[in-house]
Amino acid sequence: MDDSDLQTVPLDESFLETVAYHDREFQHYAIENGVYFAPVDEDEAEHLRNMHDIFNRMFEHRLIFPPIPQLRRVLECGFGSASWAVEVAERYPDCEVTGIDIFPNMAPEIIPDNLVLQVDDLNRPSTFPSNHFDLVHSRWMAGGINSDGWRNYMADIFRVLRPGGWCQMVEIYFNAQSDNGTLTDNNALRIWSREYIRSLQALKDPRAALQLQNWMRDAGFVEVEAQVLTLPLSGWPSDPRERSIGIANRDNVHRLLTSLALYPFTERLGMSSAEVQLLVARARVEANNPAFKAYFPVYVCIGRKPGGGASSRGHHHHHRSNRGVDSRKRARR
Repeated sequence: MDDSDLQTVPLDESFLETVAYHDREFQHYAIENGVYFAPVDEDEAEHLRNMHDIFNRMFEHRLIFPPIPQLRRVLECGFGSASWAVEVAERYPDCEVTGIDIFPNMAPEIIPDNLVLQVDDLNRPSTFPSNHFDLVHSRWMAGGINSDGWRNYMADIFRVLRPGGWCQMVEIYFNAQSDNGTLTDNNALRIWSREYIRSLQALKDPRAALQLQNWMRDAGFVEVEAQVLTLPLSGWPSDPRERSIGIANRDNVHRLLTSLALYPFTERLGMSSAEVQLLVARARVEANNPAFKAYFPVYVCIGRKPGGGASSRGHHHHHRSNRGVDSRKRARR
């Protein structure tokens, strides 16, 4: 990549302009440029804050998974509501935390002094210096990174990490599964999943979660570890901890079934707003029904940039759920 090509998009008013579809607010730039198709209004900001809470429950309040003895500089790609970035900045006051997102207005107005939020399109080459960050965090980016942009995105993350620095990625695969196999292709949750994937796949990679491990290795990362967790869509699990996650996730799922689908289903698939709402209503009923044991798979992947001293393999703290991934180790608070 030629450094002369790198330039940060200045924060002009176009990044703040919104456009309404079906009574929800979307970012004009993101829609016009095919970057991101979820709303950016206060409802969505609240949904993203709730989603952060769900992730915190899943990961037992561990914000950072790999072993990093001294955290000095952290980058979050796609900060959204800035919940993760704010929490990291508060927990590590001596660390410089930088967040980057295409839309700044879902973040709180007051943020910690050691947090800087920047506006840019992550499909563009990164403008950060090479060998700079101890950790790059990327979560829920599959709806934003262009389908042909993932390898460049991974290469950029690799470049800006210092030798020995870590990348940590979390992606939900929005393909509803059933823990007991009772969801069929005729069920609304499966129809929703199929249509969501179909609506995006020309521009995005809705199956990106499944590729994180391969992409990370191909980019040059070592000590790559990937795990799959279960995100229950309601309180059906028998395990008390998993059940509490499912119960907390119920309202969150109701919101995302609408917010993720509204624009792509109407504007890209040609469904009417009423058809979308009917499908979402049916999918919500199924998500709530404990008989289906419905969940979304969540893929967690970490990898280290070579160099920077001794390997730290063997000191990782794993998460597991009842689907083979132990997150029962005590959280470091």
